[in-house]
Amino acid sequence: MQVDYLIVGSGLTGATIARTLKDAGKEVLVLDRRSHLGGNVHDTFHPSGIRIHTYGPHYFRTSSEAIWNFVNRFSKFYKYEAKLKTLIDGEFQNWPVSKDYVEELCGKDWKPGFTGTPSNFEEASLASMPQPIYEKFVKGYTEKQWGVKATSLSASLARRFTVHKGDDPRLMPHKYQGIPENGYAAFMTSMLEGIPLELNIDYLKNRQRFEARKLTVFTGPIDEYFDFDLGRLGYRGQQRQHQYLSDVDVYQPCGQVNNPDPNNGPHVRILEWKHMMNPELTSQIQGTVITSETPFTPEDAEQYEYPFPDSANDALYQRYRERADQIPKLLIAGRLGEYKYFDMDQVIAHALMLCEKILSMYEK
Repeated sequence: MQVDYLIVGSGLTGATIARTLKDAGKEVLVLDRRSHLGGNVHDTFHPSGIRIHTYGPHYFRTSSEAIWNFVNRFSKFYKYEAKLKTLIDGEFQNWPVSKDYVEELCGKDWKPGFTGTPSNFEEASLASMPQPIYEKFVKGYTEKQWGVKATSLSASLARRFTVHKGDDPRLMPHKYQGIPENGYAAFMTSMLEGIPLELNIDYLKNRQRFEARKLTVFTGPIDEYFDFDLGRLGYRGQQRQHQYLSDVDVYQPCGQVNNPDPNNGPHVRILEWKHMMNPELTSQIQGTVITSETPFTPEDAEQYEYPFPDSANDALYQRYRERADQIPKLLIAGRLGEYKYFDMDQVIAHALMLCEKILSMYEK
């Protein structure tokens, strides 16, 4: 089968590119080996009526009016500003941490726990925060998430240390924040409306069946595209255990509670989905659903979620990237294709930028 543009993967990168090309009047076909579209941007209903995000919580946020207008083409959004807590010494503390808590624990004149040029994640984190905050909030969570010592992780993984003044519980201050009114599955279905789509098709096992006249956009794992012949890139995934509490209205104070203490179990966080639903719908629901997420190292590419942030994997990725860039009529893109974690608004912005390049190169 021939088509001008073949998009492999119907996640947010593939769907955004497919939608933009289709809007430009181009011939597009989307393939996905899963039984549902949308990649990890997906949700489903628990029998209680509680909507669960299938692959972990998706908090949509952006400060770009253009990105906000783009996503609102496919769904209305109800306002949801993610509020996170961290379980510290048996009490719920804000994350990002509050200025009052830092000063209470470390004093008003606290100093970073590391000076100099950071060579790893631990040093980079300590360069921006006091040692007690790192030990309580960051070290245990990070080592559970990645399954290795924090000193073996890349310094680039450490994000800017944010301290909230007062008691602002929001995770991020973005101007636009929300969740699609009818859920993410419906949102992604709307984005791909009118575009030819085939599910349950593993392109890598059926390459001979499909040919792109102009370009194939592959959004799966870059190492899998090459049959892992240089070795496998490292990933982490989450094992999710759901529990329905029929006689509990609210289990925890917010939608996500982080669990950095290794002595408090292997899970990194507990999610309570009712907090993330439109409040107009939750009053009719009995009970609550909580989900614990425990990191693991997956062997199945379908369970890849987080690219592994260390120098060895970065070097291996660069070797695969150099090969991919030499293949005519091929673009390997997206979180798995570019071996880089993106927030949803970043995915869309990047995909739109790629589309501009595609149209300028192939539609002259």
